[in-house]
Amino acid sequence: TELSKAELCFPQLLNSSCRKTMHPRSVSMLTYIILSSISVFTVTLNLLVIISISHFKQLHTPTNLLLLSLAVSDFFVGLLMSFEIVLIDGCWFLGDFMCVLYYVLVYIITSASIGTMVLISADRYVAICDPLHYSTKVTQKTVKVCVCVCWLCAAVCHSLLMMDNLTQPGRYNSCYGECVVVIDYVAGLADLFLSFSGPVTVITLLYLRVFVVAVSQARYMRSHIAAVTIQGSVKVAAKKSEMKAARTLGVVIVVFLICLCPYFCVTLTGQDTLLNASSVAFVIYLFYFNSCLNPIIYAFFYPWFRKSVKLIVTLQILKPGSCEAMIA
Repeated sequence: TELSKAELCFPQLLNSSCRKTMHPRSVSMLTYIILSSISVFTVTLNLLVIISISHFKQLHTPTNLLLLSLAVSDFFVGLLMSFEIVLIDGCWFLGDFMCVLYYVLVYIITSASIGTMVLISADRYVAICDPLHYSTKVTQKTVKVCVCVCWLCAAVCHSLLMMDNLTQPGRYNSCYGECVVVIDYVAGLADLFLSFSGPVTVITLLYLRVFVVAVSQARYMRSHIAAVTIQGSVKVAAKKSEMKAARTLGVVIVVFLICLCPYFCVTLTGQDTLLNASSVAFVIYLFYFNSCLNPIIYAFFYPWFRKSVKLIVTLQILKPGSCEAMIA
């Protein structure tokens, strides 16, 4: 019948086509609008972060290079959301290879994001807990090498993990219009530990240590603030700057964990088969929404980001020598 054909992903393939996930029209439209908006905001805001840190030389600090890596991964998440929009009605129209490639990219980008979060935590740990050696231990060159290794490991590991799916795209699909990838159970558990459980544990431990040291140093500064010399006040100002950076990046990490934990908990416990479709969708959208939140956090906490965005939007960066502008 015409109705049953309308419910199929590929009406011309009556017996082998997947069925669409039927939603009320209002729900589908609302979902399209929300996801499209998040996708556009995510791409735009993270592009502003990428241009800011890349263009202005004053922002070429080790910590900002880590933020650049995070912005790149968030930018790609925003682009990949367009594929999630395609999947709203449960049909995949882009072919088996693109399906596998989509999942490979999602795994690589997510893993690189979490790896970058570990590096940010380590950066703040050294800055707060070992400030005298920070400039020698954490250099631009060191950070660039660490970021490259992080992305390379994410790419190699997840390409190997998805090798079966890459060599035979669509082998696990039960009908046309489906996008399914399957990972070996043991390899999946190992990946979950290396890509999520392990890094989250490291991030939590490092930031707990940073928090304890920051609190003790704040007390010390308050008790000695009246008696410091001019030289001492410069040191206090530098210390306050490091504390502020630690606090800001702490907010980024906490928001990151809040957005990602539900997704990984569902994956880890296998509860995705027990939850209804709307709950699973919420968990996935929360996972994606995190990439939009990071630049918003920078806008609230970092004056340099607000100033650089103003220069970018007004096209001041096109002027000769604009990269030398004093931003921070």
